[in-house]
Amino acid sequence: MNSSERYSRQQELIPPERLAACPATVIGVGAIGRQVALQLAAIGIGNLQLIDFDIVEESNVASQGYREHDIGQLKVNATAEACRQINAELSIDAIETRFRRSMSIGDAVFCCVDSIDTRRLIWEATKDRTRFFTDGRMNAEVIRVLSASDQASREYYPTTLFSAEQAHAGSCTAKSTIYTANIAAGLMLGRFTQWLRGLPEEPDIMLNLLTSEMAVSSS
Repeated sequence: MNSSERYSRQQELIPPERLAACPATVIGVGAIGRQVALQLAAIGIGNLQLIDFDIVEESNVASQGYREHDIGQLKVNATAEACRQINAELSIDAIETRFRRSMSIGDAVFCCVDSIDTRRLIWEATKDRTRFFTDGRMNAEVIRVLSASDQASREYYPTTLFSAEQAHAGSCTAKSTIYTANIAAGLMLGRFTQWLRGLPEEPDIMLNLLTSEMAVSSS
């Protein structure tokens, strides 16, 4: 396949040199994380690390975009296979366990987990070892995407790690649709590609698909 032709329509939006030099880590390949991984594979990320311990269940076909023959497989393996079908040259490290502090990570981290406590652990473990960090949250048709790459946004992000008691009722997997997950993933990649281009990215975006309302908060 001709790589120059393959990426010709995104060249002015995604700098290939910076993308090639930026290994990425996706922590959690459920609803949002799977879509993030597929989109990263499509835009031409060179090195991708996937971390998740979960197994594909029947309910994940409709809400997370897994295929029927993925049921019973580890999510990281099923997602890695799908990514390779998009980009055969992609180097993928599929880690079949929970995230641990001692793990090596990429320059860009995509946090796609359910729990605030887990997000806090991931942030504390990665904040000094990664250049770009983004966190995707979803509850039914409400999406929140946060990113941290400069000093101001790195100071702002920890203020969003409220306690479980303060969180909205219901986990992000309680009510989930594939279209909401896709939009959340797209917003995360939008922040990522802005960072690659050296453009300021919004540190906190809230989108309600039901009411067609969007709020952007500055750090």
